[in-house]
Amino acid sequence: MQNKVQLITYADRLSSGGFAALKALIDGPLSGLFGTVHVLPFFAPHDGADAGFDPIDHASVDPRLGNWEDVRALAGSVDVMADLIVNHVSAQSQAFRDFLAKGDASDFAELFLTYGKVFPDGASEADLLAIYRPRPGLPFTQMTLGDGSKRLIWTTFTANQVDIDVNSEKGAAYLGAILDRFAEAGIGLIRLDAAGYAIKQSGSSCFMIPETFGFLEEISGKARARGMEVLVEIHSYYRDQIEIAKKVDRVYDFALPPLILHALYTGAATPLANWLDISPRNAVTVLDTHDGIGVIDVGAHADGRPGLLPPEAIDALVETMHERSGGSRQATGAAASNLDLYQVNSTYFDALGRREDEYLIARALQFFAPGVPQVYYVGLLGGSNDMALLSKSNVGRDINRHYYGPGEVAAALETPMVRALCQLIRFRNAHPAFSGTFAMAHPSENVLHLRWDKGGDWAALDVDFGRAMARIAHSAPEGDTHFPVTVLMA
Repeated sequence: MQNKVQLITYADRLSSGGFAALKALIDGPLSGLFGTVHVLPFFAPHDGADAGFDPIDHASVDPRLGNWEDVRALAGSVDVMADLIVNHVSAQSQAFRDFLAKGDASDFAELFLTYGKVFPDGASEADLLAIYRPRPGLPFTQMTLGDGSKRLIWTTFTANQVDIDVNSEKGAAYLGAILDRFAEAGIGLIRLDAAGYAIKQSGSSCFMIPETFGFLEEISGKARARGMEVLVEIHSYYRDQIEIAKKVDRVYDFALPPLILHALYTGAATPLANWLDISPRNAVTVLDTHDGIGVIDVGAHADGRPGLLPPEAIDALVETMHERSGGSRQATGAAASNLDLYQVNSTYFDALGRREDEYLIARALQFFAPGVPQVYYVGLLGGSNDMALLSKSNVGRDINRHYYGPGEVAAALETPMVRALCQLIRFRNAHPAFSGTFAMAHPSENVLHLRWDKGGDWAALDVDFGRAMARIAHSAPEGDTHFPVTVLMA
């Protein structure tokens, strides 16, 4: 993985076309900004019930976006990351429809998980309550087979996303075929989506259990054998995340976004400093993603161990996001068909009340934090909450999934804030200090100093959260340079 800023986007929402239009942007107005582009699910269909995360055919590019040659063409311009959705497939897939029609006589019967497969002797109330699910209720959907019999199908997320048995011969072959297709298309990085839920075992939480690590090691080994690096997507208690990071190539730093918000809201930098002192160094850092802004990642463990923020601080954080954003309350929790229990749906810019200085400070903090930064396409363009799309779809996460037309992209790239952000991105990509050693100082409650050193090269970020001011200083061939982050907007 290159130590350069990454872009995460849908193939059709940053541009009005698919892969060809996206490549034109990468080669044109966005040239030199990104080392990697993570293209969110582009499989058939890319616009399913869960915006592509419920693929009917995971090995096919949706023809409305292009084909595998178009993917390979993009990979000729920039490193490409794609999603390997390991936990489930669409209930509309050919394999599952065959299973529904034929039951255990189907050639695909062993591919899918049922209640009886995990609990052949039945389950106690305690067994069922122990299962961790990021949404309300139990992870089962009653379905009727062709012969009229009924089965409880394991559906961790929605009834249209049926879980597969990754330990079965069919499951291994299914995932292996997708990896082969990715490798043929020149995809060099994969993200394991929903990997924490992939292994189910009676008497456990069925989430990030010891056997899960064995599966992650196995699937990562298969990816590496094909020349691909692996990023694991898991929302979890921060101590667990640190342990997970020791066993995989890369993890997301999902604790960073709420902690930066907390520091900018309150002026208090200590929780953020405490995290940066121990955060995984093999992380991909984010502020915003195609999902919401996570809260579980800074909260307490289910067993009572304290989180990075106490409950009252998390309550205040969520409430401030709602107050500043103008719309997130309508897209979060039980509102707008949103079932995720641990996320607030809003653009990051709106979560900061569209305060441009604070937004640039947040990005500077992300770029100086340990890890490889990833910028979401809406965040790149300083996007605001799309209330019209939310109203149309009634899907909470759509508030931060705007469809940009070519004119909108060009106009956004000319705004002072976005130009300043692009300058920050280029600085983060080019300065040699960021491939060196990270250090941090926290001299007072409101102040944080982040610094990178490599040989005689150095770069430093000083942030005063009490005054919402930040300054960057760095070595340069013509002599040391110092400037406020917001001067980039001048």
